Amino acid sequence: MRTFVAVDISGDIRNRIQGLIDALRRVPSDVRWSRPEGLHITLKFLGEIPIEKVEQVKARLQSLPSAAPMAIQIAGSGFFPNEGAPRVLWLGIRSGPELRELAAGVEKTLAALGIPKEDRAFSPHLTLGRIRGHGGLPQLRELLKQQEPLDMGSFTATEFFLYESQPAPGGSLYQKLARYPLDTPSAVTG
Repeated sequence: MRTFVAVDISGDIRNRIQGLIDALRRVPSDVRWSRPEGLHITLKFLGEIPIEKVEQVKARLQSLPSAAPMAIQIAGSGFFPNEGAPRVLWLGIRSGPELRELAAGVEKTLAALGIPKEDRAFSPHLTLGRIRGHGGLPQLRELLKQQEPLDMGSFTATEFFLYESQPAPGGSLYQKLARYPLDTPSAVTG
């Protein structure tokens, strides 16, 4: 089963991103656009894991120390690995250290199950599209520059999820397998 751990985004931001994708689609280009309903902030990609290991993953994620809800802003855009040789068009994520700490906690707890750690540093983003060819890229870049400063809005993340990714024509479909709330830690009194 192909799985990943991610934070979902709010519906109003999803709708704004849908509008941006609709505008970008008007530019003839060789880009496979993300489905707005599938947009998420990946904390950890697990890849293919046996079904019997999914229950272990669920239990390990449940055992993570409590993390507080976190403010997240969706702003800015760019290309991976770089603008000169782009393969992915993304929207940026701005958040405090809590998001990075949550991703590190997920990484560490799942490493105990033998799930390999990432080689790259955590780089939170939303994938808008996967670039298959370079036709239309100058026009896409220009359209994005016209949108600057690109700000899709902010929301407070109150939970994260374990997802299953199911390949489908037109892009993968995602199904939530488990929910993990982000709770406000109890106040410490002295």
